[in-house]
Amino acid sequence: MKKIAFFDTKSYDRESFDRENNGRYDIRYFETRLTAAALPLAEGCDAACAFVNAEIDRAVVEGLVKRGVKVLAMRCAGYNNVDFKAAYDSGLTVVRVPAYSPYAVAEHAAALLLTLNRHIHKAAARTRDFNFSLVGLTGFDLHGKTAGIVGTGKIGRIFANICKGFGMRVLAYDAFPNPASGLEYVSLETLLAESDIISLHCPLLPETKHTINAETLAKAKRGFTLINTSRGGLVDSEALLAALRDGTVGGAGLDVYEEESEWFYEDRSDVTRQNKTLSLLVSMPNVIVTSHQAFLTHEALANIAQTTLANLDAYFVGAPLENEICYRCLGTGGANKSDCPRRNGGRCH
Repeated sequence: MKKIAFFDTKSYDRESFDRENNGRYDIRYFETRLTAAALPLAEGCDAACAFVNAEIDRAVVEGLVKRGVKVLAMRCAGYNNVDFKAAYDSGLTVVRVPAYSPYAVAEHAAALLLTLNRHIHKAAARTRDFNFSLVGLTGFDLHGKTAGIVGTGKIGRIFANICKGFGMRVLAYDAFPNPASGLEYVSLETLLAESDIISLHCPLLPETKHTINAETLAKAKRGFTLINTSRGGLVDSEALLAALRDGTVGGAGLDVYEEESEWFYEDRSDVTRQNKTLSLLVSMPNVIVTSHQAFLTHEALANIAQTTLANLDAYFVGAPLENEICYRCLGTGGANKSDCPRRNGGRCH
């Protein structure tokens, strides 16, 4: 039976994977996330399974291979934390879960927007103390407003449909527009200038890092609401903090943070030296921060487990790897596969 070193285990992970595994793999669950310090836990395992907050640099890649790991199964869509050049050089196969529930993430983005706009979090806290004052709880109608969607993959398109359901005008920006989407594509500058709400739904790549920065914020419609359920690195946190303070940004709903790996997914309430910028964002009355939980639905967890185990099944029987990510294939997990000289039989390794 193949052995899997499963890192950063939470109770919901164990439940969903045990349910889908049906005993076909020996899954060794570890609470620690995958870093260089955790490498000894992978000794003698055939595969490793990691999450989006792992630190998979060259040292970790080479350490996994040295310990007998042949395939790294990322149980997430994002992969900006993986050194794919090192994986390519070392012969480590990397697979991922490209989509688990786009509805879950899009609906969470809508939840952040509604909660932030109508001050639901403040009202709920007040009424627990029998304070039923309405002062400071005024929001605005979404109907008739303009939503700007940055990134029009599955999640972005679903969020666009939600916005249309509220009677909003929807503008879209994507480096690779999808003509079949029926969306109104505009330049990023136009989207910034005209949008009352901007929601980010694009991957974190070198060219998308800090899409929201001091320069782009200066071009935005004053007082707009920012929603980010994609990747923290899309937003320059210091620039956002300054824009929130001066009113350039009216409010921000953040499910991700660019330095979240040391903080999210764990109880850090007893840590005295907190991340300064994150602490300031959390303390602001016009900011809501959730702990990278947009994916967290029963349906998404089931899909993550099913796809991850199917990826491993395909790897170990020598079948084509639909969800492989390769350095020479531009990390696209499907496009431009012919660019890889190792491409053979539907896989690169």
